[in-house]
Amino acid sequence: MEKAWFDEAVTGRSRAEIGIPETPDESFVLTDDDTIASIQQAHREACEAAREATAPLELTDILPGNRRGPLPLRFVYLHVLRELAQHCGHADILREQILAEDGATATS
Repeated sequence: MEKAWFDEAVTGRSRAEIGIPETPDESFVLTDDDTIASIQQAHREACEAAREATAPLELTDILPGNRRGPLPLRFVYLHVLRELAQHCGHADILREQILAEDGATATS
């Protein structure tokens, strides 16, 4: 997500140029090389690249955008925050399901 919104939207580079899948759904496909550590490292690197790309910009600057067209940086920040909040909610649901399943297994 960070690469799509802080690289594609900021620089105007295509997803192919960035090295990310063409569709968001494809980005959830893991390979045998993917580990928790490698995914965390990739996320840290994407966040650092996002900070560097946006450092010289103002919130009102209009970015080349992505498939939605030109966008103000403020919109990109707000969209990313919304996405992160939504996915944190998903993670909470998964955590609760895992804990409930572990509890059911322990009492069986």
